Amino acid sequence: MNKKWVSTWGNATSILTRQFENYTKDVTLRYPIKMIFSGDKLRFTFSNYCGTEPITITCATVAMSDDKGIIDESSVADITFQGSKSVTIKNGIELKSDPIDFPVKALDNISVSLYFADYTETRSAVLITGPLSKGRYSLGNNTRCKDFPVDKTKNTNWYYFLNNIEVFTDDKNKALICYGDSITAQSWPDYLQLRCIEKGFSNTSIVRRAVCGTRILRQYDCLQYDSYGLKGSNRFYREVSTVAGAEAVIIQHGINDIIHPVGVEVNKFRPWSELPTAQELIDGLKYYIEIARKLGLKVYGGTLIPIEGWRTYADFREDLKNQVNHWIRTTKDFDGCIDFDKAVRDSNRPSSFKEGFDSGDHLHPSETAYKAMAEAVPDFLLK
Repeated sequence: MNKKWVSTWGNATSILTRQFENYTKDVTLRYPIKMIFSGDKLRFTFSNYCGTEPITITCATVAMSDDKGIIDESSVADITFQGSKSVTIKNGIELKSDPIDFPVKALDNISVSLYFADYTETRSAVLITGPLSKGRYSLGNNTRCKDFPVDKTKNTNWYYFLNNIEVFTDDKNKALICYGDSITAQSWPDYLQLRCIEKGFSNTSIVRRAVCGTRILRQYDCLQYDSYGLKGSNRFYREVSTVAGAEAVIIQHGINDIIHPVGVEVNKFRPWSELPTAQELIDGLKYYIEIARKLGLKVYGGTLIPIEGWRTYADFREDLKNQVNHWIRTTKDFDGCIDFDKAVRDSNRPSSFKEGFDSGDHLHPSETAYKAMAEAVPDFLLK
């Protein structure tokens, strides 16, 4: 059977929320990852795209593990870069490791461990949550240790530098990209992957490209909101084109363009001039579609979900959202619509979540609602 490289896991790269503590030293990161495909080789992509200075990975390893990151020490293998165990990544750069011989079977768990001996700017990162998205870090070089020392370890949902894992696998296998903002950075892509596993859709990986706070049309060039990441034209091509074996992308993006502007009297970084028209948002989505088509991908539009009760909610924002959703549902530009809005809204009051589907902030869904979003994706995209 012919084989090819396919992304089995991935995240976007964005900007860490700025803190006093912008650097780390003598720290090991570990990320447990569920393998979706069987294969005999792995390779890894590391990104310092949003950094302002070079970073050095002192050493990196991969090992068989459980889903909590407790590894089989006998399976540890070095991740290398042109034969070297260490690599310096310039700011603004993403690079792939050497392919390494590391046989895996579908549904195995592996753990990737990264050690940083010297002061390292921890700026290129993304915040991700969900049942398959858990990380840890510890003091010292623990890349080859079965488990991290409990007194020197903390959990994290920030994914630093690691943003793609590829498997050399059967050419029947493919990746489905989920692209968006904080709603996609939270749980529904993980539940979609679990749904694939439960239903036996064994040839599709779910690769997430999502960044909290991002907008289609604009980005913040200020310290206060730099962690809200890059705008669509600075994200989409780079994030989507680097997913090996991708056949389609689901786009659920645009709500932040609608809810952010409040006027400089309230917030100097969120002027009313940044409030888009429906046509401007639609044009932004058409830009995504154009890029996806050039990459040979099918592209599916996900409707924007309820926002009533959110702190900036207003009727004009609801109207704007509904205009965009109407276009997503009716346009022939997409290959299809995934109606996330319909899956989570209250049928009697469609501007709000149905009971039990609101996380509490009236913008982000509950875990139950994220499961419903995953169920809204049609089977034909997953088989």
